[in-house]
Amino acid sequence: MEGIGDYVLFFLRFFRNIFTGGFEWSEFVRQCYEIGYRSMMLVGITSFIMGLVLILQLRPSLVDLGAEAMLPKTLSVALVREIGPVITAIICAGKIASSIGAELGSMKVTEQIDAMEVSGANPVQYLVVTRVLATSFMIPLLAIIGDAIGLFGGFLALNFTDSISFSLYFNKCIASLDFTDLLPAVVKTVLFGFAVGFVGCYKGYHSNKGTESVGIAANSAVVTASLWIFIIDAIAVQITSLLFYK
Repeated sequence: MEGIGDYVLFFLRFFRNIFTGGFEWSEFVRQCYEIGYRSMMLVGITSFIMGLVLILQLRPSLVDLGAEAMLPKTLSVALVREIGPVITAIICAGKIASSIGAELGSMKVTEQIDAMEVSGANPVQYLVVTRVLATSFMIPLLAIIGDAIGLFGGFLALNFTDSISFSLYFNKCIASLDFTDLLPAVVKTVLFGFAVGFVGCYKGYHSNKGTESVGIAANSAVVTASLWIFIIDAIAVQITSLLFYK
């Protein structure tokens, strides 16, 4: 209960500082670059392999059922609804949450955060708000890019054994998607991004004194953020099933 109370108080401090004047736009843009651009290669490679592997795994089963033509539709719905957002968020939890936790933890150990408070600066607005908003903004974009790359990987895998044109494949993929597939996925990735950024900042900001606490903060940020991603995903799937997929 004490830990939950600390999370709530930290969230209230974060929320209050969003609307405080003097938003750090330069730091926000820098964090978007660090979080988004520097993670794009890892997300792209993982999504490409995921799309390729899914087609290779799904094809034998659908061929046995005589539903080989459903491969593009099956892949696009699976990637956009569930696999793409969750895989992207887990990758970002491992890369970004640990980085934020270690960075803020080292600043806490070296008393840089205390120095900012003494000098009259607002460390929550500069360090926390910018990072949480950057993750909430960039992880959905990374998920969308990852979905597109994953579909391209599926196209290449499908052409290993069959012959299908690029336009026909992507027309089938796009035609199989609906607004009720895209909206919940985007909203879910925004929540994933918020969880990754918030947990990373909380663990780093509340790390203990001592060099070993930096590693503890980074490791705890990854584990907790990954757990929150699965919890949010389970809740989001139940809500979207009730609202859209009755």
